[in-house]
Amino acid sequence: VTGSLPISLQSCQCVAWKPGPVGVWPCPGESQHVVAGYSDGTVRVFSVSRTEMELKMHPHAAALTAITYSTDGEMILSGGKDGIVAVSSPRTGMTIHVLADHRGSPITVLQCTRKQYHDLGVEGGELWLATSCDRRVSVWASDWLQDKCELLDWLSFPAPAGPEGLDGLPPSLAAFCPWEHGVLVYVGFGMQKEALFYSLRKKQVLRKISLPAFATSLSLSPAAPFMAIGFGDRLLRLQPCPAGDPQDYGGHDDTVHFCRFAPSGRRLLTASHSAVLVWELTGG
Repeated sequence: VTGSLPISLQSCQCVAWKPGPVGVWPCPGESQHVVAGYSDGTVRVFSVSRTEMELKMHPHAAALTAITYSTDGEMILSGGKDGIVAVSSPRTGMTIHVLADHRGSPITVLQCTRKQYHDLGVEGGELWLATSCDRRVSVWASDWLQDKCELLDWLSFPAPAGPEGLDGLPPSLAAFCPWEHGVLVYVGFGMQKEALFYSLRKKQVLRKISLPAFATSLSLSPAAPFMAIGFGDRLLRLQPCPAGDPQDYGGHDDTVHFCRFAPSGRRLLTASHSAVLVWELTGG
């Protein structure tokens, strides 16, 4: 740790790095930025090199639960505990879109990816998805420069009655598949313990992978066809896709509530209650 960012009396709920240009490493001395979402509904942009806050916006009335940058870093997408998704410009500090499609259920995931034009045939250079606790996933095609944001697909996954309520259920998680364009992967509380591969082009589930329990975290490798899945019994699974023998690992002290591949795909970061582990991935 080379420095610390300013301390806020509010609780920081989620953070995201600002992406750089594709294939370009940051130059020495170039300012890197992170965006953070807070419990008071504010979004704050920090300069890592200067260890100071550069911008504070207030697009939400409820606590933030998910945040990300657009793929070009020109927009910030934030989701709240009340299910509201806001799209804001870090250049102007203005909120340009407020989407209430998930209203009433906390946003669990926001993810952006560069769109493949030939796969989906809709305008815009970016796809993004929002996932909420009630097992709904919305997928959007956007062109921020043209102020376009079009709903592409709406998914709702069935589940048995949950007597514990939403707060006690496994999270709903979705991610675009890096090695299979136009496909997203979904895990969450449902009729079966499984990961679903859904085709945005065919509008159907292509295949399913059985899991030993309901997943608590999910990350897809950007470098090879496999995914990391965390579970509530301190288990981390590396699952080859579309088929293959999974590898299971212990080492956590509690629920594996977070896992994330590095952009290179060679390292994996996982976290539980009081343990953060970094895995070095070797082999093919």
